[in-house]
Amino acid sequence: MADFNGENYENWKPSDFPEGYVCPEAGTSVNCHTGGWRSERPVWDKEQCSNCMLCWVYCPDSSIMVKDGEMTGIDYEHCKGCGVCVTECKFGALELISEAQAIAEEGE
Repeated sequence: MADFNGENYENWKPSDFPEGYVCPEAGTSVNCHTGGWRSERPVWDKEQCSNCMLCWVYCPDSSIMVKDGEMTGIDYEHCKGCGVCVTECKFGALELISEAQAIAEEGE
């Protein structure tokens, strides 16, 4: 697989992926913005947040942004809207809304 060329992968069709693909280098998921898959979006209420970090622990996409031990927001470029963070939040700091509603509210 020394001649593998992963350039322009974001435009590949399923048939373009090599059979038995092995990722040649680590950290490439940072370059794959998968938030476009989302149909629902978690919305964070900073005032309700206790910074317990349960959302961060359980987020399967590492989309909870943290700095100095406190939540700072949600990385919507990678969040797929699964709702795990909302389910795990015990303080009502996260709410799941439709992506269409979120986009409409952004436009206001």
